[in-house]
Amino acid sequence: MQCRTLLFLTVVVLLSIGVVMIYSTSAVFAQESFNDSYYFLKRQAAWIAIGLAGFALAVNTDYHSLRERSLPLLLASIVLLALVFVPGIGRAAGGASRWIRLGTFSLQPSEMAKFTLVLYLADAMARKQRRIDRFWKGLAPPLALALVVLGLIIAQPDLGTTVLIASVAVIMLFVAGARLRLLVPLALAAVPAVYALVFSSAYRRRRIIAFLNPWADPEGTGFQIIQSFIALGSGGIAGLGLAQSRQKFYYLPAAHTDFIFSIIGEELGVIGSAAIVTLFLVLLICGMRICRNAIDVYGQLLALGIVSLIGLQTIINIAVVTGAVPTKGLPLPFISFGGSSMVFNLFAVGVLMNVGRHMDTDTAAHYLERHAGRTMRV
Repeated sequence: MQCRTLLFLTVVVLLSIGVVMIYSTSAVFAQESFNDSYYFLKRQAAWIAIGLAGFALAVNTDYHSLRERSLPLLLASIVLLALVFVPGIGRAAGGASRWIRLGTFSLQPSEMAKFTLVLYLADAMARKQRRIDRFWKGLAPPLALALVVLGLIIAQPDLGTTVLIASVAVIMLFVAGARLRLLVPLALAAVPAVYALVFSSAYRRRRIIAFLNPWADPEGTGFQIIQSFIALGSGGIAGLGLAQSRQKFYYLPAAHTDFIFSIIGEELGVIGSAAIVTLFLVLLICGMRICRNAIDVYGQLLALGIVSLIGLQTIINIAVVTGAVPTKGLPLPFISFGGSSMVFNLFAVGVLMNVGRHMDTDTAAHYLERHAGRTMRV
């Protein structure tokens, strides 16, 4: 089976599991809040339909065409990130301003910014291969735009997405050839800033305390993670059975969004949870194979960025619900409820598959013939 086919089937299975689990986790809450048990399911289905349309477009559009559009798309993302702070346009919830109103739906610009920053960095690093080990002529320009994006996201505030994007950027820069003597000082310089961001906010301080000892405040800051532990522990090996979760009955907040993996563990047990993790591993292995065999540096870096985005977000989400890291507001890709995340993740996988299409002998030969002498390997 071709890697692209396996990648596509894996995403389809993850989407199918997500649809089932979203209905299982949200039906009671949706009936109580909106008098429609299918409320979240229907909205998720609409977002999946939009995402699949974007996926189809990306699969059938040469990924090189994104290269000349990467900077305009990133600048558009920056504008949208700024608009979330404009009254009447941005929408705040839970103390954070992360959304733009679109009628009955909302757009989360940070999801677009994640993807467009990967596009831009892939292009910038591919063009600066010979200067990547020099700070001012190589790293400084792309880093400046990346810092603008990170600054706007942390101001929302959204520390989880900020950490995710910064991590992906460092991975791409390192693989592109940036020297550790440049990256390490940058990382060390970021430590005081992160420390100040975390401990300057009482809300973030409480999250850290809850992570270290959730039982110190079991009905306050530690409530969500304790309920997640109960859900995961209740599932045992085989789980309580599909739709049999007890924690989704108003015990576990965000059961159909960031903490859906906890309900998966409760209803499907260790077996079901391990199956989900295995599917993501298959996706990442296929993505890295596409990255390794891409026909040019831009394709390699673009594939690497997409795989890193999906892989790190998956790791962080599962680490949060299992108590391995402090709580972050990151959904589980392809499974959690969330429109913007779904649409851009599906589009990103479509781009990844298009990179894989150019691995075919005839397609690669045609491209290399048109771009003779312009390709290099990472």
